[in-house]
Amino acid sequence: MEASQEASSEALRLDHNQWAAQINLANALSGLGLFQASEERSRHVLAHYPQNLDAQFALVRCQCLRGEWEQARVLLTGLIAEHPGNRDAHGLLVEVLVHLARWEEFGAAMGRVIGLDPPLPAIESYDRALLDLRLGRMQRGWAGYESRLDCPDLIVPKRNFNQPRWDGRSFAGKTLLVHFEQGLGDTFMFVRYAALVKPLGGRVLLEAQPALADVVATCPGVDEVVPHGSPVPAFDLHIPLLSLPGVFGTDLQSIPAEVPYLHVPEKVPNRERIKGQLAAAEGSIRIGLAWAGSPRHPRNAERSLPPEVLAPLAALPGVSWYSFQLEATEEPPLPGLVSLDPSIRNFSDTAYALIGMDLLITVDTALAHLAGALGIPTLLLVAFFPDFRWMMGRGDTPWYPTMRIYRQPSPGDWGAVIGHLMEDLTADSQDLPRTEQP
Repeated sequence: MEASQEASSEALRLDHNQWAAQINLANALSGLGLFQASEERSRHVLAHYPQNLDAQFALVRCQCLRGEWEQARVLLTGLIAEHPGNRDAHGLLVEVLVHLARWEEFGAAMGRVIGLDPPLPAIESYDRALLDLRLGRMQRGWAGYESRLDCPDLIVPKRNFNQPRWDGRSFAGKTLLVHFEQGLGDTFMFVRYAALVKPLGGRVLLEAQPALADVVATCPGVDEVVPHGSPVPAFDLHIPLLSLPGVFGTDLQSIPAEVPYLHVPEKVPNRERIKGQLAAAEGSIRIGLAWAGSPRHPRNAERSLPPEVLAPLAALPGVSWYSFQLEATEEPPLPGLVSLDPSIRNFSDTAYALIGMDLLITVDTALAHLAGALGIPTLLLVAFFPDFRWMMGRGDTPWYPTMRIYRQPSPGDWGAVIGHLMEDLTADSQDLPRTEQP
């Protein structure tokens, strides 16, 4: 960015009216955080050429980086009125409306993007489907969600089975392979559909990530779990796990939300060690905590919070705190916090520890989905722009009836989230049940 600034400055030294250099310098200055200087450069060009698109975009980007979202919205709305086919302007307006939390306008803006020529690539159709799902337009959302299968590098591992894909009809006398995709939380969340699949046919195989194979094997409707990487038995039909909501025409009223649909496996490697850790909290309220997700997740910085933000929780009386955070380098300053790492080395251990909790407080990770599937009371801390499954503006989720959602009121504002949560916990503390020793 500094090299770009130097090159543009040199061009302007030779000729002050090189408008392209002025605009390049404006963009470079924004990137360096010199917003006032950047805006002055953009407005200097616009004073001479009010219709210069590059200068308008430079000004809008400066406003966005400075957090002046409403000003950016106004400028983009005018720009789109003059250039209705400009995809960059429409795309930037969508981003601006997200930061303003103007969700209906966001939906309308995405609708306009969909209608632009040339036709949308798969990734933009996928983004539109995620919007539909966030706004509760589920049947259209699930139909559009199939575009994920055409997006490069989105679905891992890629599958190229010779067997036909299942279309939802009876498969009596046959074997269906339901295969995982994406993350561990996705598998925990959507394995519930096995209970709807099973009555339609014969044998149901579930290929799943090895780390959670024992836990998902407890789900009704699953005849056999095949850990990924193991030989797959013969099968007649197949379907990706996250295509099942579309097959069953899932809408807000028909989500299969009966919990628990997962259970603690019979074999829990560290059962006795966990049992001893939980026994120390007899008579108190046991609350589990997780404040960060996997660092490999592309949005982990948004969904995780610094552990010190949880400090106000220390004021809650009669609580024994348990950390489900693995490999934590820092911990929240909570009295008597017990780390369950390394006792929970697999999801069977984790499930056993979870059923010993009166409550779980967690950010958006696989742990939240496992807790929801087990029917554990859970308070979910969600970033301002959430993953599609948590929808928008709700304090609950139709996917997990024992879960309550606490959302950032603005990007990055975890303090307000914990403040809201503390108000509710203070009011509810006398009503929290004490879980018996598992």
